[in-house]
Amino acid sequence: MIFSMTGYGKSSLQKNDFLVEVEIKSLNSRFLDIFPKLPKSLYDKELEIRNLIKNKVRRGKISISIYVERNVLNNRIANIQHDKLEAVLNLLNDLREKSNIQAEISLQDLLGFQNIFFSDESDENEEEFKIAVDAINEALKHLNKMRRDEGEALAIELRQRIENITGSLKKIEKFSRNEVVEYFEKLKKRARELVRELPHNDDRLQMELALLAEKYDITEECVRLKSHVSQFIDALKDSEDVGRRLNFLSQEMNREANTINSKSISTDITNEGIAIKQELEKIREQIQNIE
Repeated sequence: MIFSMTGYGKSSLQKNDFLVEVEIKSLNSRFLDIFPKLPKSLYDKELEIRNLIKNKVRRGKISISIYVERNVLNNRIANIQHDKLEAVLNLLNDLREKSNIQAEISLQDLLGFQNIFFSDESDENEEEFKIAVDAINEALKHLNKMRRDEGEALAIELRQRIENITGSLKKIEKFSRNEVVEYFEKLKKRARELVRELPHNDDRLQMELALLAEKYDITEECVRLKSHVSQFIDALKDSEDVGRRLNFLSQEMNREANTINSKSISTDITNEGIAIKQELEKIREQIQNIE
């Protein structure tokens, strides 16, 4: 099974006093590049969030945005430590009296010491992160479903193009069986018209035919091309680094097609070679989107 590198996933999870929304987008990239946009409360969890994504995605440009909303009022009221609030209030009153300040103590004055009488939020932050992890996993699940669906569609199209290449290759092999001999016969006929004594040099003609056959023989190229086609089909069944492997195989197939065309002395073979190259060009464009 292959995966496309483009996809989109979104999730929203509300639990206790937290609402977490996650949006993930993925695009083509040679490597795995992660660009997180996190709320301040999750800054220290960036590495863990990156590792979470790495466990589910191998390659692509990943943009993840996390939005967290908490019921601040309820949380803060519930977390007030009244004994410490009273101590802060007494301290301020003491300072006001000793400094001979007439103004009354305001709420703004108290909030300057809020870190003292509000309880430690570390437990809240951990709960928030756990909810965020669940939301991230849900968004990744939707992302990978879309990437898998696109990958399956790509695989179907790639197999069709490989079938087209196989069909052209069969025609090339059929044409190549007689092309050198036919080409040689044309040359021999033309030479006989120019040199009357040519019929007395049959041994030399046979040698020329052998050299011609060797020079324009494309058997090895056809064998290698068929091997690459077979490996390409097998790779489509594999999900391990398949994009890079398919890219390499398409380059090798293109190399063999070029050699076949350069050796060709047949218009039919050249036409089929061009058809193969056209299919390979489309294949190479499509596999740039495969993980």
